[in-house]
Amino acid sequence: MAMLPCTAAFLLLSFLQTVKIADSQSFIGINYGQVADNLPPPSATAKLLQSTSIQKVRIYGSDPAIIKALANTGIGIVIGTANGDIPALATDPGFAKSWISTNVLPFYPASNIILVTVGNEVLTLTDQNLKNKLLPAMQNVQKALKDASLEGKIKVSTVHAMEVLGQSEPPSSGSFDPSYGDLMKGLLEFNSANGSPFAINPYPYFAYASDTRPETLAFCLFQPNAGRMDGTTKINYMNMFDAQVDAVYSALNSMGFKNVEIVVAETGWPYKGDDKEVGASIENAKAYNGNLIAHLRSMVGTPLMPGKSVDTYLFALYDEDLKPGPGSERSFGLFKPDLTMVYDAGLSKSNQTQPPAAAPPAPAPPAATTTTSSTASRSKRWSVFWWVFLELGMFRNGIFRDVQGSDNRIPLSLQWLLPKPAENKPAVGTGGCFYEDSGNIEEMHGQKKKNVFRPSLLDTETYRRYHWRDEERDTNSSVRKDRWRDGDKELGDS
Repeated sequence: MAMLPCTAAFLLLSFLQTVKIADSQSFIGINYGQVADNLPPPSATAKLLQSTSIQKVRIYGSDPAIIKALANTGIGIVIGTANGDIPALATDPGFAKSWISTNVLPFYPASNIILVTVGNEVLTLTDQNLKNKLLPAMQNVQKALKDASLEGKIKVSTVHAMEVLGQSEPPSSGSFDPSYGDLMKGLLEFNSANGSPFAINPYPYFAYASDTRPETLAFCLFQPNAGRMDGTTKINYMNMFDAQVDAVYSALNSMGFKNVEIVVAETGWPYKGDDKEVGASIENAKAYNGNLIAHLRSMVGTPLMPGKSVDTYLFALYDEDLKPGPGSERSFGLFKPDLTMVYDAGLSKSNQTQPPAAAPPAPAPPAATTTTSSTASRSKRWSVFWWVFLELGMFRNGIFRDVQGSDNRIPLSLQWLLPKPAENKPAVGTGGCFYEDSGNIEEMHGQKKKNVFRPSLLDTETYRRYHWRDEERDTNSSVRKDRWRDGDKELGDS
C-alpha cells in the first residue's frame, strides 16, 4: 500500500508531462536526404512537415532552397559541412567564416538553424589526415559562429557511426575504441565545453540483418520478448534501441563525459529490399518506427537515462532512388514523392496523443457529439491520461525496478504488454548480444557457427556502410574484422 501514493504521484506527473508534449514533441526529427531525382519541391515538403509532429529536420548539406522553405515554421534545422570541406575549415579560419556567412547568416533566425554538423562518420573512415583535422575544423566553425554573435544559439558537432565503440555489450560496459584515443577525447572536450551533443547513428535493423532469428526481430522492433540481461547492472533490456543508446552513454561516462547530451542522428528500418535482405518489409518498418515513436513519446527514456527522450532523427523523409548498394538503401523513406505516406508510423498531428497503429493500441476517447473547443480539449487530455495509464502498466507485477541500486524507481519502457521473464533465470538463447550464459550455439540452432554468431551492437554500422553478409566476409579485411562475436568470445579466438 505504501507504493500507491508514489505510484499515483508518478502517474500524475507523467500525465501532465505527456499533455505538455502533446503539442510540441521536439525530440522527434527526421533526415532529409537528397540523393534522388524525383523529390517534391522544398516548399511542398515544408507544408508536409508542418502537418506532422516532426519538429526537427537534418539535411546533409546546406541547400539554401530547403533552408528558405523552412523559414518561419519553427522547425529546427540541422545543416552540415561536407567531409571534403574539413581540411579547408581546419586550416583556414577565413574559410569557416565564409561558410557561416554563406550558409547561416542569410537565413537565421527566420530559419531556425540549431546545429551545424562538421562531416559525417569521419572517425570510422580510413583517411587519418581527415580525422586529425576534424577537431580544428569544428573549432573554427565554432569561432565563426562566435564572431557572428551566434555562440550558444547554434551548436557545432559531428556525427559518428556506432563503430566508434570498441565495446558495446553489455550496455553497461560500453566504451570507445581505444585506437581513437586523444581524437575522441578532444571531440568530447569540445562537446562538453560548448554544450553541443554527441551525435550517433544506431540501426537495430542491421543488427537483425546479421542475426535473423525471430527473437532478435522482436527485440529490435520493441515487440514482446524475454529481454536481454546486462549481467553487471541486472537490467533486462527489452529493445535494441535502448541497449545501443545506453552503450553510448556508458562510453561517455567511462571517459568522464556523462553530461554530454546524446542525439540519435539517424535510425530507421527499410520497408523493402533485395530478395536476400531478410527483414526489410513494410510490416517491420511500420513496427520499428511506430513503436520507436511511441517509446519516445512515453518519455520513459532508457534504463540508464530515465525520464527523458533522446532527440532522435528518423531515417528518412523520402526514399533516395539514386543511392548505390542493395535495394534497402533506397527504401527507408516514410513518405512518397507525392507526399502520401508509405505507411503510417504515427507522425501525423492527429496521432500525437496516442500510440500509432504499430504500437499497442490505446482505448478510444469517449464518443463525442458536437462540442466546444474546451470540451474537445478535455476529451483529448483524458485520451492522453488513459494512454499514460496503460503505458505505465501500474498494476503489473514488477513494473518498477531499481536501476544500479538507486532509490529512484522508473517504469519499464513500453512493457505493459510484455511477458514477464521467469524469475531467477538468466536470459539464455534469446538472441542477445550479451548474456550471462550463452550456451552452445551449434546445438541450439543446428547451423554452422559462422551463420549464427551474434554481432556486437557496434557492428551494425559496418554492415550498413559496406553491405556485408556474414558468410561473405573477407577474412583478410582490415575493417574491424575482430568485432564480430559469438556471445562473449570473439570469433577467431583460440
